[in-house]
Amino acid sequence: MEITRGLIIAEPWIEYILDGSKIWEMRSTATSHRGWFGLIRKGSGQIHGIARLVDCGKPLTPEEMMATTQHHCIPARMIGSGKIGKWVVPWQLEDVRRLPVPVDYQHRSGAVTWVNFDQAVRDTLTDIIRGLPVRDRSNAALDHTPTKLSATVATTAIPEKQTGYKCPARGPLDSLRVDADHVIGRTQLTGGNLRHNHFYLTPMLDKFPADAIGGPNKASRAPKDLIIHWGGPAPVRCDIDKKKKLFRSRGWVGDFLQASGAQEGDWVVVHGVAPYEIRVTLEKAVN
Repeated sequence: MEITRGLIIAEPWIEYILDGSKIWEMRSTATSHRGWFGLIRKGSGQIHGIARLVDCGKPLTPEEMMATTQHHCIPARMIGSGKIGKWVVPWQLEDVRRLPVPVDYQHRSGAVTWVNFDQAVRDTLTDIIRGLPVRDRSNAALDHTPTKLSATVATTAIPEKQTGYKCPARGPLDSLRVDADHVIGRTQLTGGNLRHNHFYLTPMLDKFPADAIGGPNKASRAPKDLIIHWGGPAPVRCDIDKKKKLFRSRGWVGDFLQASGAQEGDWVVVHGVAPYEIRVTLEKAVN
């Protein structure tokens, strides 16, 4: 098996794919490609995994998008706001595997979707893949005939009041025991926090590893990321902006606050789970 090309995928979607939560990659058009390809983390210059593209579906309506969040993991609020635009064609993925070590590649000018790999990268991927588990298949089964996407998508009714992200959690959060972690700290939400999708880490900043705290911009980000479990389909990886005293990535914070029904005066509780791994929960204010 030789992988000749890779697909560029932005955060947080590539992490959802690598963690096994997202099995549909949503695009604006269908593709004729079928079979194995590399998963490229946008902006990194690296291949972080491999997957098989087995089918493309028809463009989905907003109602169909809402009914299939468990496959594409796009929050309902993004669908309802129109932010996803034309990205409504599902590409069905199977056999996703995270590489043990990311592989560097040469990003050619003008490549925005697919990247063709040179022979050296192809050979490196082949050597790595030979050592990966086959996941309960024989080698001959790797190129089996794919299962086709249904011509129609079930549109289960979603209550009008359901605005939170309800994608079933299938990641590490499922196995965490609430009583097995410890509280790092609490921070109270302000109206500004809710409007701008963030919360301040000032009361607990000194409790985080120093090498997970970076400067005020992406160029000065910390050398290590924290793994943040927030109740969504997959954990988020990001560092802390020391100047602003916030998590650098904010998109997930908005989803977390909305899904948990956060209001001004409520408390965000940060729990330590493992080295460089935390969990956030909401604690309602006592009236």
